[in-house]
Amino acid sequence: MKILLLEDEFALRESVEEFLCDLEYRVESFSTSEDAYDAIFSRYYDLMLLDVKVPGKNGFELLQEVRREGIETPAIFITSMTMTDNMVEGYKAGCCDYIKKPFDLTELQLRIQQALKNRYLSGNTTDFIQLEGGYRYDTKNFFLLKGSEKVPLSKTEKEIIDCLLRHQGSVVSNEIFQEEVWGEYVDPTNIRVQINKLRKKIEGDLIKNIRGAGYTIEK
Repeated sequence: MKILLLEDEFALRESVEEFLCDLEYRVESFSTSEDAYDAIFSRYYDLMLLDVKVPGKNGFELLQEVRREGIETPAIFITSMTMTDNMVEGYKAGCCDYIKKPFDLTELQLRIQQALKNRYLSGNTTDFIQLEGGYRYDTKNFFLLKGSEKVPLSKTEKEIIDCLLRHQGSVVSNEIFQEEVWGEYVDPTNIRVQINKLRKKIEGDLIKNIRGAGYTIEK
């Protein structure tokens, strides 16, 4: 899972980034809205954490512009602006959550888990996506399970599963894998090798090869 963090306070930015990396999220952090804006339009993110009072456009303005351009990546504001009117403005800008500073990092973890879970389940209350062959995907901890046992996967293999489930029922092309898993051009042969290694760890035909088009996990 890849997270964009916009926070101009150095100590807090470092603390949040280190905490999230320990939770095995991939984090790219920025201190200005201009740099964050450029990154949002050049790379894929699963979630955005946005401070409001930052150099350049404030976080509200940044998210409004991003939403106008059709980017629907979930966004959580983390801000010292605690008035109700500020919260209303944040939600109008298009955020899915609003965290008031100071906050506990465990609270941040729970809010992130909920935002990402909602992205997979579209409001469902269960913590699992049921898959064929006795597999389940834990949307709270982002694990693939066979029964009650966690399937041991590398970081890249987990990212591939995440990507396939974000597009569950649709075919995921090499271009989508390049953007959402690697964040850069990767030779299609290397993508195929990684997916074949992953498929060997999974019994049955959970990940289906759509010849000439890509791969899919069916709904």
